[in-house]
Amino acid sequence: MDYHELNPLIRGRELELLSKEDFDRMIQTKSLDELGEMLKTTIYHPYIYEGFERDFEENLLAESGKLFTWLKESAPEPEVVWVYTMRYTFHNLKVLTKAEMTGKNLDHLYRNDGFYSCEALKQAIHTQASTELPSQLMDSIREVHEYCEESSVLQGIDVIYDRYFLTEQRRLGEKLGYPELLEEIIAFIDLTNITTMARGILQQRSSGFMTAVLSSSGSIPKETFLSFVKSELDTYLNFLQTTDYRQLIEPAIHEGELDFVRLEQIKDDYLSSLYEAAQTQAFGPLPLLAFLNAKEIESKNLRLLVIGKKNHFDNETIRERVRQVYDA
Repeated sequence: MDYHELNPLIRGRELELLSKEDFDRMIQTKSLDELGEMLKTTIYHPYIYEGFERDFEENLLAESGKLFTWLKESAPEPEVVWVYTMRYTFHNLKVLTKAEMTGKNLDHLYRNDGFYSCEALKQAIHTQASTELPSQLMDSIREVHEYCEESSVLQGIDVIYDRYFLTEQRRLGEKLGYPELLEEIIAFIDLTNITTMARGILQQRSSGFMTAVLSSSGSIPKETFLSFVKSELDTYLNFLQTTDYRQLIEPAIHEGELDFVRLEQIKDDYLSSLYEAAQTQAFGPLPLLAFLNAKEIESKNLRLLVIGKKNHFDNETIRERVRQVYDA
């Protein structure tokens, strides 16, 4: 299927997305039951029943897994889909590697990424060989295996896989050759590095540790971040005010402190805004990626709403944390 055939189908599915007005009304509901009644009028109605909140997360994951699989099978360039779902591939590698290392069964934490089954990943991790997984994934698995032979510190597994994830994002973005997609990928890496460096300063991490966790695939040189390893946070925040992201992250900075929750929200909203051009494009992969992103943001917002109503959060607290809704 070509993009000119797929994109009209995407446009049709965009009509199912919840609007900003829908979320405003949901925020105003007075209870979880009232929220459920509203959700019964949406595409999520099969998942609303007595006690729906207990299974809601599992049902959202199943819904997204079906979407990923459909897009992988329909897209003319499946790698475009994997650019987005790759985060779940590496999540699965982390979880299943820790399961292999500890002898625990963590299959329930596996998330369908539309590409690699739980069994295929487990087999690759166990044997360090696979005819199904690409070489880049196998390289990461083998490096983690070597690490695990020398160390029992589980955090090192995350560090290695995260580095491979960001490197593969940049490699694939350059290979696919879509400028808008590459812009999103580089911004994602930069904002990830910005957050990682700030946490490293607060936790007084060593230069060696930060060298391992920071990515060299963004637009801000890794060496620039490393120069702040022994600095105070306010010195680092002053540096951020000189970067292209200064206006973007400013709302997350208050009196020399960085609000990480707000920064994560800003990051999601900014990356969503980069897809806005998809609204005027009839060809190419942007409508597909914009829809994928919109569905993921929708899922995040629904999780927040269900958790908020279940725990009796006030409406303003929920509203402050809701992500920007894609306007189809």
